[in-house]
Amino acid sequence: MVNVIFDLDGTVTDPGDGFVASISYALSRLGCQVPANGEIRRHGGPPLEVSLGILLGNSRDRVPEAVALYRERYGASGYLENAVYPGVETALSALRSRGAALFVATSKPRVFADRILEHFGLRYLFSAVHGSELDGARSGKAQLIEYLLRVEALSAGATFMVGDRAQDMAGALANGVVPVGALWGYGSREELANAGAAALCEHPSQLRDILPSGPGAS
Repeated sequence: MVNVIFDLDGTVTDPGDGFVASISYALSRLGCQVPANGEIRRHGGPPLEVSLGILLGNSRDRVPEAVALYRERYGASGYLENAVYPGVETALSALRSRGAALFVATSKPRVFADRILEHFGLRYLFSAVHGSELDGARSGKAQLIEYLLRVEALSAGATFMVGDRAQDMAGALANGVVPVGALWGYGSREELANAGAAALCEHPSQLRDILPSGPGAS
């Protein structure tokens, strides 16, 4: 069977509005300078602690406080300030119809990932959802993919990772998984290619052609 692991933010859904608003809230509450929305949005994708560390600059020692404030707002309303990318649900359904088993691996805390997928009616498409824990455990993509492969007993050689940032590609390569870049997300073609993407997709519909089908595919 072919397995396909999807990143969540920037690949399945666009979290931009909720991410920007929650980062702005956290920085404002800390009395720190709040960058322009476009600058904040540019840091979407990496683990939250990494993005906040960059945005806090000389105040990066306050990352734990900023994370708590971010989650305060994000958990209340930020996760709903989100949208499914056009064509993603159709692509996911097509892959399932071809016999692929679908999974999520996100540096976002698993509790939020499940909540988002349930809210948008996509949870049923995935065999399992894996994310970081609220204490920061498994926030690194390589560690998370290793954990997912082990827990789900997946063969790395029969597994693809679809993501929009360099850390998705690097995490896949570190585990012998085939990395596929999603160009509809936040990462550029150059970023994904330089990170080792084996294939690049302009639109979710292209996933059906790039990823081989599993047994019983039509």
